[in-house]
Amino acid sequence: MINIVLFGKPGAGKGTQAEFLKSQYQLVHISTGDVFRYNIKNATDLGKLAQSYMDQGDLVPDSVTINMLEAEVEKNQDAKGFIFDGFPRTTAQAEALDAFLSKKEMQVTATIALEATDDELVERLLKRGETS
Repeated sequence: MINIVLFGKPGAGKGTQAEFLKSQYQLVHISTGDVFRYNIKNATDLGKLAQSYMDQGDLVPDSVTINMLEAEVEKNQDAKGFIFDGFPRTTAQAEALDAFLSKKEMQVTATIALEATDDELVERLLKRGETS
């Protein structure tokens, strides 16, 4: 099983590379942002909890984020592997991901850091803004 963690600033190409890896290796792409939006839009228990923190201007605790991502993995038990996009962001999240995957007899296969110059990031984000 292949499990990949993609790191990078917004606009670095995580989504683009995730789509390539997803199609090349038939992996499930788990984007933290997409998972949050789905849970909030569908008013799941975790989505409501996350929204309550956001409404107060607080960061969503690691435990909520981790529970959302664990639920995504559980929903895709037949997957050949996963691409974690935008997660983990903290040491606590990394340790939690490692512990969760270990319980499932899985591990992170590769960690990929995507880099781009600040000028390139700004250009990409401006282009993204034109099409969204």
